[in-house]
Amino acid sequence: MSEKAQTKPRRVNLRRPDVMQTVAAQVVRHYRSELVERIRAQGGVFARGGLTVRLAKEFGFCYGVERAIDLAYAARKHFPPPVRIFLLGEIIHNPEVNDQIRAMGIVSLSPDPTAEELNQLTAEDVVIIPAFGAQVETRRRLEEKGCILVDTTCGDVMSVWKRVRQYARDGVTSIIHGKAQHEETRATTSQARADAKGHYLVVYDLEETDLVCEYIVHGGDKEAFLARFRGAYSEGFDPDLHLQAVGVANQTTMLRGETEEVQRRIREAMIRRYGAEELPRRFRYFDTICGATQERQDALKQLLRERLDLVLVVGGYNSSNTTHLAEMAEQVLPAYFIKNAGRMLSARVIRHWSPALGREVETHNWMPARREAVVGITAGASCPNNLIQDVVLRLYELWGVPSERVLETAAAG
Repeated sequence: MSEKAQTKPRRVNLRRPDVMQTVAAQVVRHYRSELVERIRAQGGVFARGGLTVRLAKEFGFCYGVERAIDLAYAARKHFPPPVRIFLLGEIIHNPEVNDQIRAMGIVSLSPDPTAEELNQLTAEDVVIIPAFGAQVETRRRLEEKGCILVDTTCGDVMSVWKRVRQYARDGVTSIIHGKAQHEETRATTSQARADAKGHYLVVYDLEETDLVCEYIVHGGDKEAFLARFRGAYSEGFDPDLHLQAVGVANQTTMLRGETEEVQRRIREAMIRRYGAEELPRRFRYFDTICGATQERQDALKQLLRERLDLVLVVGGYNSSNTTHLAEMAEQVLPAYFIKNAGRMLSARVIRHWSPALGREVETHNWMPARREAVVGITAGASCPNNLIQDVVLRLYELWGVPSERVLETAAAG
């Protein structure tokens, strides 16, 4: 058998009607919420006992997440035990969903598997690539093993890959607005280096963007610059050479406004350094914020214009898009980022994630003390509706309204 045939990925059609019909029923059973659907049908507003809940217009599972979960369930349906199924990292950034995946006997590997992990794989094994994608080298090694790959990579992520590969072919350095160690960003940076010629630099925020802009315009201490961005640039990256022509892209779940400002500041720096006439040759950008991320950010902005006492943001703590929703809400009014209803310990105490501190904190006297209150609720693109239902029911329970009464009221319309 030729080397080319040996490394050709093995594919299987998991979208067959007989597979997907069963899968759809399983997914609905695990993640659907009739209560949330009824509240949505009533304009996203529900009131009982003096407490009003307002749901954001857009929240929860996006198409890419639903597709990834469907394919993971389909893989287990199509390849029942004793066939082994492995998953690179997490299917999405939600602990409850990942627990459910593991409960089906799907074993998690590292996002970038070690040699020891790879050695346990055989050509009879199935490996699921998560919605974030996988690094080029990781995928190559799995193909060399002959594993059956189930690729759930989000289409929006692949659009970013296409852009940075084009930058690399054109000798343009990719400046990526994102988190350098996030699975998606690591997969994207590997695309920039796919032919070993491209270069990249990851900037996390506007402070880091300003450091890059300063170096573009005035130069500086190269060693200090490289030390400052250690772990966030390509092998062989030289700011004196590789910041002469740049293209901006981003992790798809970043804040659109911040990415646009990153683009604007870098564009201005290139004009200041080289002149406006050189801009077409030295600067490129492409809008790579995913549509679902933007829809949820826009819906939260709209929700925050309502009269609210507080906002609950529901989702996995390592979810980038959910974290940004929490950051947006915190700028306007009290907001609590919780991974599930269990973090609402009592009417006095809530345990929630602080994006600024990077850890869980406790807040006391978080629920309004008056007889009437309005609570806004949103959720990240990786949060299923059943978890949102749990939060709504727990909120009313703490307010003194039993779950049965909430469900009866919602069912009555």
